[in-house]
Amino acid sequence: MRSSPPGDAGPLDDVATALIDARGVVVSWSDTAAELLNRPAAEVRGRSVLRLLADPADRSHALPEPGGHALDGTARLRGGSGDVLVEYRVLPTASAHRFVVLAVPSDRAEDVRDGTALLRAVLAQDRIGFVLRDTDLAVVRTNLTTATLGGPPFTAGSRLSDVMHAQDAAEAEAVLSRVLETGEPVAARKQRVRSLATPSVERAYSVSAIRVEDGHGRPRGVAVVLADATEHFQAAHRLELRHRVSSTVGRSLDITRTAQDIADVLVPAFGDLAWVDLAEPVMDGDEPPKTFGGGDLHLRRAAVCAADESWPAGLLRPGDSLPAFPDRPLVRRLQEGRAVTVDRETLERGLADPALIRVAAPESGHSLVVAPLFARGLVLGIAGVWRTSRPEPFDQGDIDLLSEVAAHGALAVDNARRYTREHRATVALQQRLLPRAATRTTALETVGHYLPASGGAEIGGDWYDAIALPSLRTALVVGDVTGHGLHASATMGRLRTAVHTLADLELAPDELLTHLDGLVARLAAEAEPALRDTVGATCLVALHDPVAGRCTVASAGHPPPLLVTPDGGTEPLPVRPGPPLGVGGLPFETSTVDVPPGSLLALYTDGLIERCGGTVQDVVSRLSRLQSSEHSLAGLGRALVGADGGRSARDDTAVLLARTGALPADAVARWEYPTDPAAVADARAAVTQRLAAWGLDELAFTTELIVSELVTNAIRYTDGPVGLRLIRDKTLVCEVSDPSNTQPRLRRALITDEGGRGLFLVAQLVTRWGSRYGPEGKTIWTEQRIDS
Repeated sequence: MRSSPPGDAGPLDDVATALIDARGVVVSWSDTAAELLNRPAAEVRGRSVLRLLADPADRSHALPEPGGHALDGTARLRGGSGDVLVEYRVLPTASAHRFVVLAVPSDRAEDVRDGTALLRAVLAQDRIGFVLRDTDLAVVRTNLTTATLGGPPFTAGSRLSDVMHAQDAAEAEAVLSRVLETGEPVAARKQRVRSLATPSVERAYSVSAIRVEDGHGRPRGVAVVLADATEHFQAAHRLELRHRVSSTVGRSLDITRTAQDIADVLVPAFGDLAWVDLAEPVMDGDEPPKTFGGGDLHLRRAAVCAADESWPAGLLRPGDSLPAFPDRPLVRRLQEGRAVTVDRETLERGLADPALIRVAAPESGHSLVVAPLFARGLVLGIAGVWRTSRPEPFDQGDIDLLSEVAAHGALAVDNARRYTREHRATVALQQRLLPRAATRTTALETVGHYLPASGGAEIGGDWYDAIALPSLRTALVVGDVTGHGLHASATMGRLRTAVHTLADLELAPDELLTHLDGLVARLAAEAEPALRDTVGATCLVALHDPVAGRCTVASAGHPPPLLVTPDGGTEPLPVRPGPPLGVGGLPFETSTVDVPPGSLLALYTDGLIERCGGTVQDVVSRLSRLQSSEHSLAGLGRALVGADGGRSARDDTAVLLARTGALPADAVARWEYPTDPAAVADARAAVTQRLAAWGLDELAFTTELIVSELVTNAIRYTDGPVGLRLIRDKTLVCEVSDPSNTQPRLRRALITDEGGRGLFLVAQLVTRWGSRYGPEGKTIWTEQRIDS
């Protein structure tokens, strides 16, 4: 016999009792009866129990015969605080003159009947599991059988650890303990269950639990309702995995990143170890080879992922090429585009090569599923997953799921492959269109850098150029074509060609931009109507003259260049920018600044502004900080654009750095002569004397002829003074200037012509020659090679 603890509410606490005699007079009155009717025993004893009936009709009820059956009924009793509806039972006793009356509130009796019926119904069925546990979480009542969990039966007094895997039992008991302590119910919680009898079989149950309390609200245990929801949770899990695949795989156009995304979504949701192998040509953007059978599969490991973040030693790692595999049905099925699953024993028997097994299978791996990345009839690679710590092997549902993942991943890899191929072609075109990255002359050293946009964006139309001009001058150019892709690169190529042609005409920067503006306007007119607004560019041209020590700059909507002086000061040049190319209608203006030897000029596109922080001042700060510590011009350029790691930008970036040098003090000689024919002899004598001082006697004869012809023409056809200048560098430059704007023309004189052969003769004696115009006339120049 088990007694309830003191103070514990029992099932009979609400039963009121009274002892009456044969006349119905109350002999004894319990405390529960006094509490129920709010009438003390002194008030009721010695009086007829019929006086307590509120309904006179109920007073006709007779008492049971001695030794007879009990009488049951319902009555409304008059209490001290109002009527009380009760259900009663009158029991005869051994004495013929005494009867026991039992009564409980009617609602309490209804609760007992409903609770009893509910418990009986729950325990009688086996579709919904039910366990009633006490405060120690031991089983009190249950309908679970051995077949339910596939292990030992749930018996009264048993614990979860008696029938379940220790880890699962501890997890479940922790949840039930919280319910018991807090009173907060748990609804439809997923609980993994592995039976002690078959630990390799894992099932999932939907568990709900509520705290059971006595009449005073004190905990008496936990009622647990559970249902086998393995298929439901598996379906939800697979749906979630499909959603993760669709939202994760394919976000990047980088092939390796896409392969890694495939591996990452499979672990730990699907298995413990995952890897992705891609065909070697696919990694470079090309189509995979069509192979069949064993041998070299031309696959390279592209991505791996482990549940414990530690890839097992011995297995192939990213970058490793797959060894040759024997010709087996498993290999052929993958090449045909079908997924397969094998256990470790079958795999070892099929490979029959311990060295191959070591690189293909982890030591604790027991089940493998592999699916090909199959797209457009080509196998781009394969994705494989091992289960090591998870006991259940892969089944047909897992094969189908991995096949779906692989199909989605194959499309993502193929998109990335196509992008890589097109991006590579565009980059190749862009690189071919750009000039050499570095040039060096006595007066100027230049380095150019181009960096595509970050995040897989297309190649753009940014470009730079350093164009060597006569008289040691250099045209520094940087531009940015609107848009991205092949059309932007093609437009950039056309503009760069035009700049070269216009620069060879030795036009001033503002005139060059004016002609370029007209070209862009024509390109826009040739474009389709819907694309005309997208044809445009910005451009900046800086003409550096080392002899004058000056730089003349003109801008077409482009950011200003930066000048770093020898003392370390950095500031933007005071450029008055005109409209972008193609807008038209407004003139371009030039600004001329002194550029002493040892200065640094930085021309750039707006991509650099974005990489440095968003403003020109950010570029100034970055350049000022870097140039103080980076002495190499190439290193400074890499650091400035962030090629060694820096802030990313959505636009591509072109940077042209130019460091000015100093000419020797005696490298330039100047003279000025009046328009007197006698001055020609003086000019020849001065040139001969200067060449002798320079040690260039071998050029004296040809230079005298050149000077004689050019000075004679200037004196004959102009009225102003004639300027003569020699510049000695790797070539000998001879310049003759006059105030005339007449263009010299090279022509073939007839036999009967008395003149017209002078310029033709000059052209035969020099490496190249030409003319340019300035504010005060024109200059005819020639170059002769100096043999070192």
